Amino acid sequence: MSALFEPFTLRDVTIPNRVWMPPMCQYSAAPDGAAAGAPNDWHFAHYAARAAGGTGLIIVEATGVSPEGRITPYDLGIWNDTQVEAFRRITRFLVSQGTVPGIQLAHAGRKASTDQPWKGGAPLAPDALGWQPLGPSALPYDERHPVPAELTAAQIGEVVGQFADAARRALAAGFEVAEIHGAHGYLIGNFLSPHSNHRTDEYGGSYENRTRFALEVVDAVREVWPDDKPLFFRISATDWLEEGGWTPDDTVRFAHDLRAHGIDLLDVSTGGNAAGVRIPVGPGYQVPFAARVKAETSLPVAAVGLITEVEQAEKILSNGEADAVLLGRELLRNPSWARLAARELGGDVHVPDQYHRSV
Repeated sequence: MSALFEPFTLRDVTIPNRVWMPPMCQYSAAPDGAAAGAPNDWHFAHYAARAAGGTGLIIVEATGVSPEGRITPYDLGIWNDTQVEAFRRITRFLVSQGTVPGIQLAHAGRKASTDQPWKGGAPLAPDALGWQPLGPSALPYDERHPVPAELTAAQIGEVVGQFADAARRALAAGFEVAEIHGAHGYLIGNFLSPHSNHRTDEYGGSYENRTRFALEVVDAVREVWPDDKPLFFRISATDWLEEGGWTPDDTVRFAHDLRAHGIDLLDVSTGGNAAGVRIPVGPGYQVPFAARVKAETSLPVAAVGLITEVEQAEKILSNGEADAVLLGRELLRNPSWARLAARELGGDVHVPDQYHRSV
């Protein structure tokens, strides 16, 4: 059997294949009003197409645990029950196609309150649908971003509670996998890295202090997320800085900690926390970071980053570099990538009755 089409079981959830869709923001929700943050027809069509195409696991885009946790006012959120009901429509359809529904719980931190990317992504003022971003320290992401308000210890506790409340709602919405977003320069990643965390209290300074907030979030979510359902953590394995940032060594060390706190899989990405760095982008450029975690820890990993070709994806898995692959842009281009890959590799994949003429 093709490695790409072997089922993968974590806790009591079996994912039918190793072709997974990573969180990719659509920036297409209503920005305010009663429907703010709730998925709409665009989101349904977007995710439904990839499920009908045979994708084994779909992780819904970064979903704000609070209004100020969104990257843009147009992001999805899961801080109220109206949003929960709207998500149920999506999860029901994904399950009907044999796809496992997942969701990424997120807080954008100091990179929050920006416009949609296709409008330039500039920071938004409070009188233009924006708000005051938050961070571990009063350090802006770059020269065009505003200085974030430094979170107090009490506010940190409130955010931890927001993640737990979001996890409860995710369960009510029908999700089978939850992922905590600790990557790409958003709030949890801000705390992890000495580049963005200059605190002098129990949440800053040493490795143990800088990882404290992340582990508090993991513990709070794991407490309310059922024991039979897997919990993922997405990480940027490196800031791509020569010094003064989060490193691959830190990632391996942290993977051991995450495993001990109940994380079932590390979703390994890179970058996003330091502006202006040079990243050697190329096919599979982030796979070695996932491979190192897999080789040096007992934590399963998923690889992401310009994985586009069937042979490339199959090789990553058959070589033992990762347990699953996450295809982002390629699934945007081709929602039926999994079905076409199964045809090429002789794998078994769900095909809707309406599409059997395409097999």
